[in-house]
Amino acid sequence: MFSHSVWIVGMSRSGKTARLVEQFARWMQDENHDQESFYTKKPILKNGDRLPKRLYPHRTEGSVLILAANDDNRRELADEIVMATTGKYPVRCKTPLGFFQDEVILFWPLLVQSLKLKAQFPVRLRPETEQELATRLWRPYINEEILRRAGTNEYRLVRRILDLLQLAASSGTAVEDISKVLAVALAPEDSDTNLEPEFLSALLLDWRNWCLERGLLSYGIIIELYNQYLLTDPHYQQKLIQRYQGILADDVQDYPAVARHLFELLLNDGAVGAFTYNPDGIVRLGLGADPNYMRELAAYCQQETLTASPDDSLADRLTTPMVEIITEPMTLLSLPEVVQSIQATSRAQLLRQTAEVIVQAIKQGLVQPEQVAVIAPGLDAIARYTLTEILTKQNILVKSLNDQRPLIASPIIRALLTVLALVYPGLGRLVDRDAVAEMLVVLSRGDTSRDGFEDTETEDAERGRRGDAESLFDEFPASSSSPASVRPRVPASSSVPTIDPVRAGLIADYCFQPHPERPNLLPVTAFDRWDRLGYAATTAYNEIVKWLEEQRSQQELRLIPNPISLLDRAIQRFLWDGSNLAYDQLAALRELLETAQHYWEIDTRLRQIPSVRLGGELPQNTIAEFMQLLQRGTITANPYPMRPMGTAAKAVTLATIFQYRSSRRSHHWHFWLDASSPLWAKGGAATLFGAPLFLRDRLGEPWTAEDEQLAEEQRLRRILADLLSRVSERVYLCHSDLAVNGQEQLGSLLPLVHACVSVVSDEVGV
Repeated sequence: MFSHSVWIVGMSRSGKTARLVEQFARWMQDENHDQESFYTKKPILKNGDRLPKRLYPHRTEGSVLILAANDDNRRELADEIVMATTGKYPVRCKTPLGFFQDEVILFWPLLVQSLKLKAQFPVRLRPETEQELATRLWRPYINEEILRRAGTNEYRLVRRILDLLQLAASSGTAVEDISKVLAVALAPEDSDTNLEPEFLSALLLDWRNWCLERGLLSYGIIIELYNQYLLTDPHYQQKLIQRYQGILADDVQDYPAVARHLFELLLNDGAVGAFTYNPDGIVRLGLGADPNYMRELAAYCQQETLTASPDDSLADRLTTPMVEIITEPMTLLSLPEVVQSIQATSRAQLLRQTAEVIVQAIKQGLVQPEQVAVIAPGLDAIARYTLTEILTKQNILVKSLNDQRPLIASPIIRALLTVLALVYPGLGRLVDRDAVAEMLVVLSRGDTSRDGFEDTETEDAERGRRGDAESLFDEFPASSSSPASVRPRVPASSSVPTIDPVRAGLIADYCFQPHPERPNLLPVTAFDRWDRLGYAATTAYNEIVKWLEEQRSQQELRLIPNPISLLDRAIQRFLWDGSNLAYDQLAALRELLETAQHYWEIDTRLRQIPSVRLGGELPQNTIAEFMQLLQRGTITANPYPMRPMGTAAKAVTLATIFQYRSSRRSHHWHFWLDASSPLWAKGGAATLFGAPLFLRDRLGEPWTAEDEQLAEEQRLRRILADLLSRVSERVYLCHSDLAVNGQEQLGSLLPLVHACVSVVSDEVGV
């Protein structure tokens, strides 16, 4: 009825996913097992006769478990399957963690019964809330001596301990066994600086039990519950086997080890599987993935190896010589003309030259904006701002992949938080004159459309808006010699503000009345020279003050259900107002609302059990804690994604190495920024603390300097092979002698810069 399971190996863009989709379509269209038989278990032949019950006689319902490595790949895989099968079959594609979470919530009553938990619906913790609650729970145990021995601050230490729980759960290690793994792996000579494994394990046990008592689920707890309790339960195993008779898993090299336990259970019971594996596409190795352990699933399958066409990839021609140049710098090799370098002394010069090369190439028609990607090991605010500013001035859009910046970096978000502080009592210490001035600018947007075109003032404001997205000046001056010196930034808005930064500074200086309990905005006449503000700015200010007073009176009468409703009112009244917001603005607003809704949902759950909670007894205490959480620069979880369409999709891509490889994208031209940076060989933020200790093939073994050096060499080779597989025409190595901090750059890719032709911006395309 089915072919055997298949294990598909290939480099990036070799057709693995297409082969996976083809396999799914083949299963659905099998002459002995069509749509009705696959989904209803009623085998029918073409002539209408019933098939003998040879396979899966005990199953009453069946489908295919479809998994992808991350959320972006999940949506794309689901779309490809629907298109290939013309939408004939129901398709539900999940990430491994998403599947574990759904299963834990679906079978929560079973876990309540087996673990003797309180019968309440589970609530998932987002990472920022998990960090906040764990910090409060552990604060009595994490003193100055603990922080000194750990060599880090409280925030990083708490994050590291929580990461240990997620890594252990992903590897299939019980929380109780974490101390055993750490005791073996940590070198005895480092015992004076390392924390005791028993201490770390005790903290995690307390955290896990505390969360389960309240029905709170973090990522680590979800994975542990699924692997340790659900997957070993006979009742769940029976239901799982009945539900799934096929497995489709794309890019399994980025799956956690516990995913193999799930696959083996189904395969051993007769399910058929199709898996793709990319040895050069390993991206999440330091984030819980275990590619070596997952690769052993090939023993269950027939193996296929796919090769990419030479016309589609530069990897076959360039990977080997590049690796040779890096490992043996004295080798007299030169790279072909498809690899060129852009060299400068300072990084500022490099950023300008790189942007100019892109601009000229696009203007000359050599490449389209959507065919260009700028990739760097780490993108700081300076690089993002400079590249975005230069390109947008030339009417070239720039798109950042999964830009992980704090919510507080957005002026719109800061303005809305100021609104909260002005409406709810007791929040006066969280707002100052600069914040009020910025709020006035943000909330006083005007109409930019005048007879179908924008005037010069609008264009200047638009340039300010774009620059604000990656502004280098996140704070106002600490002190001002005159009221006019308070100049808040132009807000990230598609409209010209009625109250410009200078007028906003004057109003904040003379009309804002600070108070710890009731900060207030006075009438505009409190400013002796209010006539200098002009009619438009005065009218806009009066409207803002009137609206704030209305909201304050309604809050006193308890007519505002919660702060989320107030945020929504402010957005509808001042920001939306029938206009079209830019994509990044919508994403920021949705992220704020989702974060706030989650925060108050968790607060409501915690108030049911007096203990560690978010805020205090009064509602304003919770609001204060929420505002302080964002003001500390916490990076919240991304909102549900929206795909840019139309002209917004025709933009130059700006991404880190991790973001670009995770998205599985490809472009005609690559610009490898900071090519001589040592960060190319480092895991950086994509490697959690203690990640190598929980790999299944070396569980608990010490991680030595030799292991680290070998891991860096392997990581660099994978990065080169993967990136070269995702570019089809040209690669630019962008090198500056000095880094942003002024230090000389002598990274692993520096020999490649010297081995290729150097080009300056006015020679592009020659």
